[in-house]
Amino acid sequence: MFFLLSKLLHLFLMPFLWVLLFLFLSLFLKKPKYKRRFLLSALAILVVFSNPFLEKEAWRAWEVPATPVRKVAHYNVAIILTGVTGYREDMADRIHTHKGADRFLHPLQLYRLGKIDQFLISGGDGRVTGTAVPEAEQIEKILLMAGVAEEDIITESNSRNTHENAVNTAKVLQHHPEWKNRLLVTSAFHMRRAQGCFTKQGIAADPYSTDFYSGPRYLTPDETIIPSISAFNNWHLLIHEVAGYMMYKLMGYL
Repeated sequence: MFFLLSKLLHLFLMPFLWVLLFLFLSLFLKKPKYKRRFLLSALAILVVFSNPFLEKEAWRAWEVPATPVRKVAHYNVAIILTGVTGYREDMADRIHTHKGADRFLHPLQLYRLGKIDQFLISGGDGRVTGTAVPEAEQIEKILLMAGVAEEDIITESNSRNTHENAVNTAKVLQHHPEWKNRLLVTSAFHMRRAQGCFTKQGIAADPYSTDFYSGPRYLTPDETIIPSISAFNNWHLLIHEVAGYMMYKLMGYL
């Protein structure tokens, strides 16, 4: 039930949906003052959420900063949270990745540098219907193709959200007391919630943020005043993550 509610929350927190709703109300309400208010509200949302400068500042405030590769110590295991692959029945013989593929590419770099010994990949099927190949298995295939030794990869493919990632990872760690030093790898915007969940389960792991939406601060017109459709889209992800963090707090997962 919680998994389904999280999917519905993702839909209702979409700024574009708010714009459509307010425009609809401005067209069909009879009282002029309400029509004007909803129209102005729709325009305000469009202006604010399409501003790239405001979007980047919001990401910069929320994301957990990067750790330079040169400062990464040696770790027994990198715990990789999934959520970055897709699945298509018509092309099931391929592995499809999204923007967040840095979640496994960056720890792969650390593995090649001898800073990581093994991988623990946590994540199942993110579909509501539960009909896709678990994401942990898909990422495992990619790492194997990249030359990672099979014995250095352990998968946990039952988790469907961050809370379950932490709970199920804790169970796996009980069988690996040799993993004293652990690195938690996920997207920078997702690291706050992930760290909170893992700490709640008594798992000590250092954060290694990847997949950044923020960037250097530029004061050029295209970065400050020219509207950006990508900024509008990215706000949806950030709002959803902040709402998810608050919901996890209420549920006692953090």
